[in-house]
Amino acid sequence: MPISRTFLVPLIIACALFMENMDATVMSTALPALSHDFGVNPIALKLALTSYVVGLGVFIPICGWVADRYGSRSVFRAAIAVFLLGSLLCAICTNLPQLVAARFIQGIGGAMMVPVGRIIIFRTVPRKDFVSAISYLTVPALFGPVIGPPLGGFITTYFHWRWIFFINVPIGILGMVLATRYIENRHEEDPGPLDIGGLLLSALGGAGVMLGLSLIDGELVREEVAVGLLGLGLLALTLYSRHAERARRRGALPLLDLAFLRIPTFQASVLGGSLFRIGLGALPFLLPLALQEGLGMTAFASGTITCATAFGGLFMKSLTANVLARFGYRNVLIYNALFSGLAIAACGLFTPQTPHWAMVAVVVLGGFFPALQFTCLNSIAYADIPSRDVGRATSLASVVQQLSLGMGVTIAGLALHISHQWQGHPTIVHSDFWPAFLTIGLFSAGSIPLTRRLAHDAGDELTRRSRA
Repeated sequence: MPISRTFLVPLIIACALFMENMDATVMSTALPALSHDFGVNPIALKLALTSYVVGLGVFIPICGWVADRYGSRSVFRAAIAVFLLGSLLCAICTNLPQLVAARFIQGIGGAMMVPVGRIIIFRTVPRKDFVSAISYLTVPALFGPVIGPPLGGFITTYFHWRWIFFINVPIGILGMVLATRYIENRHEEDPGPLDIGGLLLSALGGAGVMLGLSLIDGELVREEVAVGLLGLGLLALTLYSRHAERARRRGALPLLDLAFLRIPTFQASVLGGSLFRIGLGALPFLLPLALQEGLGMTAFASGTITCATAFGGLFMKSLTANVLARFGYRNVLIYNALFSGLAIAACGLFTPQTPHWAMVAVVVLGGFFPALQFTCLNSIAYADIPSRDVGRATSLASVVQQLSLGMGVTIAGLALHISHQWQGHPTIVHSDFWPAFLTIGLFSAGSIPLTRRLAHDAGDELTRRSRA
C-alpha cells in the first residue's frame, strides 16, 4: 500500500470528525442565544446536546454489523447524508422540542459516521502506521473546535444562530465525494445475524439513563418521570448484560460484546477513558455558558477564548508519538489524566476581573493535556484486538465513549443547577460555575485507578511500530 494512502484515508474520515466537532462547538457557543429565542433556561438546553448523544447511543451498537453487511463506504456516505438532514432541520426549528428531535436525527448520522470511519482506518492502515494515522485523523478534526467557537460566535452575534447549521453542508458534500473516490467498499462475507433483542435492550438502556439524568433537575418534566426513566434504563442495561452472557454461551455474537472489556488495554481505554471523557464532554457546554452568562461576554468574544482549547490540542499532536515512545502508554495515561483534570477545574476560577490572557492560557492547557489523552485512549483500545473483531469492538467502544461524553454535559448541567439553587442567586452568575468545573475535573482524574492496572509495557508494540 502506498504511504500516501495511509495519510489520505484518515484525512477523508477527518472530514466527518471535523464536521461533527465543529457542529458541537458552534452550537455550544450559541446556546445562550437559543435559550433567549426559545424562552427557556440556558441549563435546560443541555437536553438538546443530550438528545444527540441519545441518537448515538441507540444506533452506534449496530454500526459494526451494518458496515460489515452493506460495506463501510456505503454506510459512511449514508451517515453523512443523515447528519446533513439533521443539520438542516436544526436550522428551521422554532422551539426546544423541535431542536431536540433534529439533534436526535443528527445523532443517528453521527452514530454511523465516526465509528464506521474508525473501522475504515483500522482495516486500511498498517498497524505500524496506526498511531500516526490516528494523529492525522485527529489534527484536522481539531480545526473544528478552532474554527467553530469564533465562527459560531460571530454568526450568532452579528447575524442569526440559524445560519450556523448550514456550515455543515459543503463539508459533508466534500466528505461524500472524497469517500466515493478513494475509499474501498469493504465488508465481511458473513457478519452473522443481527441481535435484535440486544439492540432493543441496549437502546432502551442507553436512552433511559441519558434522558433520566438530563431531566432529573425538574426543569422540563416532573422529577418522578425522570427517576422512572433512569430506573427503566438501568433495568434494561442489567437485562442486556444477562442477554449478552447467554448469547456467548450459545456461541452467538452479542450486539455489544462485553467480553472485550476483559482485555486490559481495551478496558483501560473504554472504562477508564469514560471517566476522562465525562470531563472532556462537559467543557464545550460549560465554558461558553460561563463566559457568556457568568461573565457577560458576547458570543463572539466567548468563541475567541473557547477556541484556544484546540490550539493547545494542535500543539500537543506534534509531540504525541515522541511522548508515548519516551514514557509509555501507562505513565502518560496516569499522569496526564491528573494534569487534564487540573486544567479543566481551573476554568472555574474565572471572574470578571480575570485578564483575558490568563483565561486563554488556562483554556490552552485545557486542550493541550486532553488532546494527548484522547489520542492515547483511541489508539491503545485496538492494541490487542484481532482484525476480525474490530467492527464489534468499535461498536462497544463507541457506545461507551459517546455516552460518557454526553454524561459530561448532563453532570455539568446538574452540578451547575445545584450550585445555582444552593447559592440562591436570581440569575446565573460567575460564582455558580466553579463547583461544576471542579466536579468534571475530578471525573477526569478519576480515570487514574483503572489505568494503573495496565502492565508497564502496555501498548509498547504500537509505539515500536510507530518508531520503525
